[in-house]
Amino acid sequence: MKYSAMNHFSHPEHKLKFDYTEHPFKCDGCKEVGIGSHYKCCNDDNCSNNNNICDYDLHLHCAIPSPSISHPFYTKCQFEFMSRPPGSIQRYCNACERDVIGFVYHCRSCGFDLHPCCAKLPMVLHDGEVKLYLQRKVSTPCHRCGRKGRSWTYRSNCKKYNLHVACVKEMLVDNWHELYYGMKMSVPSLKGSLETHLRHRKSRKGKVQKCCEMAGLALQFIISAILGDPTTLIVGVVASLTSK
Repeated sequence: MKYSAMNHFSHPEHKLKFDYTEHPFKCDGCKEVGIGSHYKCCNDDNCSNNNNICDYDLHLHCAIPSPSISHPFYTKCQFEFMSRPPGSIQRYCNACERDVIGFVYHCRSCGFDLHPCCAKLPMVLHDGEVKLYLQRKVSTPCHRCGRKGRSWTYRSNCKKYNLHVACVKEMLVDNWHELYYGMKMSVPSLKGSLETHLRHRKSRKGKVQKCCEMAGLALQFIISAILGDPTTLIVGVVASLTSK
């Protein structure tokens, strides 16, 4: 698919061009973390070189939003794209539970809100070995926080791995400065948490190692989707989350 320079209502001063980066950025639309494919400001109308003026970035979902969407989790809702949250009270995303402070999909009748990237999270992530299903609620604990039914959850087809979208975002947001500046992250490892969980169930060592490897791969796919680019594994960023 070929991408060309585009005008965008949120940044009328300059055109935006398609770009790819493995360095995290803050989306100037929804104000959430992004990585991978995105649109960025270029320095002239023809985008003839890579020099930036404004350091302005947008997720693909924020750069090319749909005027309105529906979602299988909310069959009675119609979500309308808005450049800012409606009303004067603080709003939060019903998918990840984080505050909404920028671009949002809002249902006027129900009052539900979704970040653009949360609204477009794939219902199924699949790499040929691990298949993860997005569910609104699950009855088993998340391997990250140990709690049930918090936010939307990705659950493996074998039902061994449950990861809240909120928890994965926290792993990233709590370390935003380290992420943004490309420094080594120091967050608790999902891999370690899962290993402890499995050892408490007296699993064999080989089985524990295999399950941890699978959980790490699952986490890579989920992080890629949450950061706005589910088609690419962000291996460099995820490695420090899963290898400790």
